[in-house]
Amino acid sequence: MQLVFEQLFGGDGETQTLVDLIDYEPDEKDQAYIDTVVTGVREHAGELDAQIAACLRGWTLERLSRVDLAILRLAVFEMQYMNLPAPVAINEAVELTRKYSQEESCSFVNGVLGTISRKLSAQA
Repeated sequence: MQLVFEQLFGGDGETQTLVDLIDYEPDEKDQAYIDTVVTGVREHAGELDAQIAACLRGWTLERLSRVDLAILRLAVFEMQYMNLPAPVAINEAVELTRKYSQEESCSFVNGVLGTISRKLSAQA
């Protein structure tokens, strides 16, 4: 999530950020996941944002906090492109929101992702 967040501010989302910020050196499996997610979110950002925007009621993408947007992008990408079960992606997103955003944002993120999950299920 931190690397996706960094991209929102023009950063490159490289793994070195994790090493520098939180002293985390990913193993090979984690590195593969990080590369897939960071690249995928960057390549599909417009599509992910369109899906998120379609589920916002009384909000726009521009009004969302950057943290919440990064979390939403990550979760939608995982559900749509990595076949992560929706309940798992949504739970992880809510936990990230609880840790990095405001408590009030948890129900918002949960609601948006629940709507997107139902739409993705209907398309399958």
